[in-house]
Amino acid sequence: MWNQVYNPFNNAVLSTIAAAIPVVTLLVLIASNKVKVHIAAIIALVVANLVAIFFFTMPAGMSIRASLLGVVTGFFPIGWIVLNVIFLYRLTVEKGVFETLQTTIGGVTEDRRLQILLIAFSFGAFFEGASGFGTPVAVTGAILIGLGFSPLAASGLSLIANTAPVAYGALGTPIAGLSSVTGIDPFLLGAMVGRQLPFFSLIVPFWVVWAFAGFKGMKEVWPAILVTGVSFAVPQFLISNYVNPWIVDIGASLISMAALIGFLKIWQPKTIWRNATLGAQDESAATMPPPKINTEKPSRAQVWASLTPWIIVCIVLLIWGTDHFKNVVNSWATWKYAVPDLDKMIMKVAPIVAKPTPEGAVFAFTWLSYTGSGMLIAAIISGFIMGYTPAGLIATYGRTIKLCAYSLITISAMLAIGTLTRLSGIDATLGLAFAATGVLYPFFGTLLGWLGVALTGSDTASNVLFGNLQKITSEQLGLSPILMSAANSSGGVMGKMIDAQSIVVASTATNWYGHEGSILRFVFKHSIALACLVGVLVMLQAYVHPFTEMVIVAPK
Repeated sequence: MWNQVYNPFNNAVLSTIAAAIPVVTLLVLIASNKVKVHIAAIIALVVANLVAIFFFTMPAGMSIRASLLGVVTGFFPIGWIVLNVIFLYRLTVEKGVFETLQTTIGGVTEDRRLQILLIAFSFGAFFEGASGFGTPVAVTGAILIGLGFSPLAASGLSLIANTAPVAYGALGTPIAGLSSVTGIDPFLLGAMVGRQLPFFSLIVPFWVVWAFAGFKGMKEVWPAILVTGVSFAVPQFLISNYVNPWIVDIGASLISMAALIGFLKIWQPKTIWRNATLGAQDESAATMPPPKINTEKPSRAQVWASLTPWIIVCIVLLIWGTDHFKNVVNSWATWKYAVPDLDKMIMKVAPIVAKPTPEGAVFAFTWLSYTGSGMLIAAIISGFIMGYTPAGLIATYGRTIKLCAYSLITISAMLAIGTLTRLSGIDATLGLAFAATGVLYPFFGTLLGWLGVALTGSDTASNVLFGNLQKITSEQLGLSPILMSAANSSGGVMGKMIDAQSIVVASTATNWYGHEGSILRFVFKHSIALACLVGVLVMLQAYVHPFTEMVIVAPK
C-alpha cells in the first residue's frame, strides 16, 4: 500500500511547480508546432512518470501500470468514439450523401455566421447531450469542413461552441460523477449549474461569431444570435431546475435549433457572409481544396437520404445513453480487469479526502454499451442503407483506421498522463494550490475545474478528481458546498476547448492533423477569458447575490 504525497518538498510552491511540469511540457511542445502532437504526448508521458516516481515517491511499478491503464482507457472509450464517428463521416462522403447534407444546410442559410450557430452551437449541443466525449466536436468539425470552412475555423469554432452544454453532456454524466464523490443530491448540483451556465449560453453564441467574423460581422446578425442563445439558455435553466439534469442538453438544443431555423424563415441578414476563413491569421486557408459549387437543388428524397445517417445516430445514441440500456447490457457484456499491484493499493489521504480512501484501478471493458459501439452500429446500419456491401464497409473502415492512427496514439497517451497524474496525486497537489487562495477561492476554485478538464479532457473526470476537494474547502471557508461543487463543473466546461484530447479530435475531424499547436494557440485566449468570467460570476453568487440560497425544486 502506498499513500499519496501532496507536498513532497515540504514547500507548497516547489511542490506545485513540480506537479505542473508534465502539463506545462505537453502544452509547450504542442504550442511550439515543432514537435508532432503524438510525439509531444509520449514525451510528456515520460516526463509525468519521472515526476511521479522521483518527486512524488510513487513506486515505479505502480507508475508504469497506471500509465498502461490510461493507454487502454484512452482507446476505450474515447478513441473508440473518434474512430467510429470518422468512419460514419467517410461513409457519407464516399457516397456523396454528405455533399447533399451540405447543400441542405446551405439552403437554410448561406451566411457562414449563421451556419456556425446552427451547426457548431445548437447541433453540437445535441450530440454533447446525447453522447459527449468528443462526439460533438468530431461531428460538427467534419460538417463545417465539408461546407467549405477552413480547417482552423472548423476546428477552433467547434471547440469554442462546445462549452456551455458540456456540464450536462452524455445525459448528465458529469453531474452524476460530481454527485458520486461529494454525496450531494445530483438534482441540487444540476440545478445550481443551471444557475451559472445559462449566462454563458447567451454569451457563447455571440463570442463564437465574434471570434469568426469580428465585432462588425457579429453585430450584423445579432438578432439571430440572440434567438439562438435565449432559446437555449431559458430551457437550460428551466429543465435543470424544474425537471432533471439528465435531458438538459437534449431539450435545449432541439428548441434552439427549431427556434433558429424558424427565425431564419422570416429574417435574413442584409449582407450574406460567404468568407469561410478566419482572415489573415488563418494559415489553414492555404490548405483548403477548391470549393465544390453545386447549384442543383436536391430533391426531397435526397435530403432525407442525407439526413438518415444522422437521424440513425441520434436514435442509437439516445438509447445507448440511458441508464436502463447500460444496466441491461452491462450485466452480461462486461469484462472487468483489476490491475494487479495497483487496484486499491494507492491511498488518497487528507486533505483531499476526509478519511483515507483506496483508489480503484479497474478497467471495465463494457464493450457493447460504449458510445463508440453505438456509433459503429449506427454507421453500419447507415452504410447498408446507403448501398454499401460488407466488403465495402470493411475497406472504408481500414482506410479510417489508417487516417486516425496517430490521433488514437495521441489520445491514448493523453489519457495515460491523466490517469497517472490522478493516481500519483499530482493533480491533487495542483488542486491544493488553488484551494489555498482564501477569500478569492470562489474565483480560483472555478479555475480549478477549468484546470481539471484541461488536464483530463473530461468534465466528468475533473468533477471526480476535484469535486470532494471543492466540498471540503468550501465548508472550511464557510461557502456553499453546492455552489462550489457546481462551480467545478461550470468552470470546467471552458477548459474543454484546450484539452489536448479535444484538440486532437478536432484536427482529425477536419483532416488537419499535425497542426494542433495552431488550434491550441487560437482557442487558448478564449478559454482563459471565458473561464475567468465564470469565476467572476461564482464570486458574485458567493458574496453578493443570495441567488445560490434560493430553494431548489426539482422533481426526482
